[in-house]
Amino acid sequence: MSSAWLLPEHIADVLPAQARHIEELRRGLTDVARCYGCELVIPPLLEHIESLLSGTGRALDLKTFKLVDQLSGRTLGVRADSTPQVARIDAHLLNRAGVTRLCYCGPVLHALPDGMHSSREPLQFGAEIYGHSGLEADLEVQDLALDCLRRAGLAEVLIDLGDARIVRGVLAGAPVDAGEWDGICAALASKDAAALRELSRGMPVEIGRALQLLVSLYGSDEIIEIARRELPANPTVKAALDDLQWLAVHVRQAHPEVRVGFDLADVGGNGYYSGSRFTVYVAGSAEAIARGGRYDQVGAVFGRDRPAVGFSLDLKTLAALAPDRALHAAIRAPWAEDAALRAAVRSQREQGHTVVRILPGHEHEGEEFDCDHELVLSAGRWIVRAL
Repeated sequence: MSSAWLLPEHIADVLPAQARHIEELRRGLTDVARCYGCELVIPPLLEHIESLLSGTGRALDLKTFKLVDQLSGRTLGVRADSTPQVARIDAHLLNRAGVTRLCYCGPVLHALPDGMHSSREPLQFGAEIYGHSGLEADLEVQDLALDCLRRAGLAEVLIDLGDARIVRGVLAGAPVDAGEWDGICAALASKDAAALRELSRGMPVEIGRALQLLVSLYGSDEIIEIARRELPANPTVKAALDDLQWLAVHVRQAHPEVRVGFDLADVGGNGYYSGSRFTVYVAGSAEAIARGGRYDQVGAVFGRDRPAVGFSLDLKTLAALAPDRALHAAIRAPWAEDAALRAAVRSQREQGHTVVRILPGHEHEGEEFDCDHELVLSAGRWIVRAL
């Protein structure tokens, strides 16, 4: 028999110690993004479904909770990904001519979990650059993602580079509808060679062979050379491979401690990626900690086909992998009806210190905060003294 206060599957409360850790990470990552010139935006949690899902593909549609607006009768969606919303803000509201750097942090909701242990309510942090089509913007987003992970204290980082154009170049000339495209992307993501054989049945032999090859094209630098020899020699594939080599060289120069690899079957899971892609892994987890890439067409439906590149991560997942930080030192203060004590407490708090007042009858209870000082009355004055 279920209890009324039990939460839905893959939904969980965040308790004080974890919430403190997540909030400290949020502040740190937002500070890193601001140092790159990113401006913070806060999109709404829900909006009309047409706007929320325009140009994003079937995968995001399946993740999105839908409901009817009691005021208008229109269908609304609860966001499962913030990128389409930020693209709408850039294209429709800000409407700037030059480069715009934006960041965001807020909950998203998934109708289905991504994995057995995944939350359906990630706390999504991300950053995006609009208005520059060159690889410099791709590299800046990758730098920002890696600097965020460094700020979180994560080590043994691997970044896998890919490009959505490679699969499109391989499929050039083959009639592929939206359903077949989704199936091919899913099979490539799961490295399912049998599914690819079935999906490529009826396509030209060289296309089926290239799709099969993509499944094995992940690893170190030799992957690029194999791809140049074995994949179709068309301009789309060549441009993508050239860009991946350029990015790999520059990432290694800027982050010599980070391992760089390639996964040419990775086209992203949300259907809007149009160019370079990257996925970041860290020690202690088989799942990606951050994903990003170029999605130049995501804002077209809002009237402005702007170049765009960005990344996102789940702060809850990051908090589970990042080392815990020491508790903030705090000042313990007694409770008393004393104007001078109240003034002393207020003065310490205005200086940014945490002051925990001990309520009557709770003098011997532990606190979440590490109180290493206390307010004591000495010679008629309230002073701070080390414990």
